[in-house]
Amino acid sequence: MNISFDNKGIAYFQGDFRRNQIIDESAKIGKNCKIWFWVQIRENVIIGDNVIIGKGVYIDEGVKIGNNVKIGNNVSIFKGVTIEDNVFIGPHVCFTNDKYPKAVNDDGELKGSDDWECLNTLVKEGVSIGANSTILPGIVIEEYAVIGAGSVVTSSVIRYSTAYGNPARRKWPTYYEKINEKS
Repeated sequence: MNISFDNKGIAYFQGDFRRNQIIDESAKIGKNCKIWFWVQIRENVIIGDNVIIGKGVYIDEGVKIGNNVKIGNNVSIFKGVTIEDNVFIGPHVCFTNDKYPKAVNDDGELKGSDDWECLNTLVKEGVSIGANSTILPGIVIEEYAVIGAGSVVTSSVIRYSTAYGNPARRKWPTYYEKINEKS
C-alpha cells in the first residue's frame, strides 16, 4: 500500500486500485477538496470545489455534491442523493434511498439492483442537517432549512424553516412568515 500525506495529515492513496484505492477512478472531484481517512467514493460521483469530507464517509454511486459542502464523520450518502452548494451535514447522518428495504424478493431470492426502486433526494442550497439525523428517500429539503440533531426526516421541508424530531416537523416560522407578521 502506498500512502502519502500532505502537511495537514490528509491521506492520498496510490497503487493497486483493487487493494487500496478508496476513490473510484470515474469520480470527479473539484479543486481544494479535503478528504479524510476511511472514505469510500464510488463510481460516477461528482463533487464540487472546496468540499470537506470527514473520516468514515460513504458516498454511493452517482451522488452529486455541490461546492462549499462540509460532510461530517461517518455520514452515509446513498445513490439518488443530490446535495447543492453551501450545505452542512453533521456527523453520522444517513441518507436512505429505498422506502421498503428488504434483503430478498418474495420468492426468497437475494434482491439485485433491479429489484427495488431508488428514490431521489434533493438537499438544496444552504441547508444544515444536525448530527445523527436520518433522511428518508424521495424528499426535498429546500433552501436554508435547518434539520435538528437526531431527526428522522420523512417528508419534504420548506425553505428557511427549522424542523426536528421523529418524525421531523416544522417548529419555527419561516423567514417569510416572520416578515409578513411585521407588516
